[in-house]
Amino acid sequence: MPPEAAMDFAAQGLPHQEERVRRLNERYRHHAATAVLEGALRDPDAGKIAMVSSFGAESVALLHLVSMVDPETPILFIDTEMLFAETLEYQMELTERLRLKNLRVIRAADQDLEAEDPDGTLHQFNTDACCDLRKTRPLQRALGEFDGWITGRKRFQGSTRATLEFFEADGPHRIKVNPLAHWTPEDVRNYMDENRLPRHPLVAKGYPSIGCAPCTSPVKPGEDPRAGRWRGEDKNECGIHFVDGKMVKGDAS
Repeated sequence: MPPEAAMDFAAQGLPHQEERVRRLNERYRHHAATAVLEGALRDPDAGKIAMVSSFGAESVALLHLVSMVDPETPILFIDTEMLFAETLEYQMELTERLRLKNLRVIRAADQDLEAEDPDGTLHQFNTDACCDLRKTRPLQRALGEFDGWITGRKRFQGSTRATLEFFEADGPHRIKVNPLAHWTPEDVRNYMDENRLPRHPLVAKGYPSIGCAPCTSPVKPGEDPRAGRWRGEDKNECGIHFVDGKMVKGDAS
């Protein structure tokens, strides 16, 4: 984005944020995922954008799209240091195969880990606190230089995502971009097949949604794809998609 087109979104406050999201959704409402992604990376209303990827079960589809549109896009990968070994290997494989040129691995600060989870057992008795320590706060720090971020969320992934739009407010100063919001499971599979993209190795073992190893279990046929995340708890989101403790479900318009 040219410097003269840049906007000081933080100085505008929430009312401008709502208008910004409304304009973007109206502008790209009938566009396909690639056009939405191109718009997010080039539209002055979107600002400076990064992609956040878990390198999970379906991540390769959006990572491939980003690599085709702009391989210099910053890719933020949160290493909680509790991920499956297969996820770390998959991340390295995709980064090389897709020629992603700006991967940024982010982790919790050492001093925070020492103070809040010195023995690595926090997840056993407070999963919300563990997610906040190892995912939410590191991501918020990394996003400090950006006006928005691209996610791979889709409407079919659960009730909390059923009303997703392409663009949504993420607090008063940032937006989230969901280029694949309207994709179905078949769309994802077809895209991966057509482009011969490698699957996460755990998908074949019954993991349609993959998070940290201690908090992710296989899913039985017929279960919600995210049923294996924090199984047995009243929890289905890690917290990175919350603002002021509330789930962001759609745009502000």
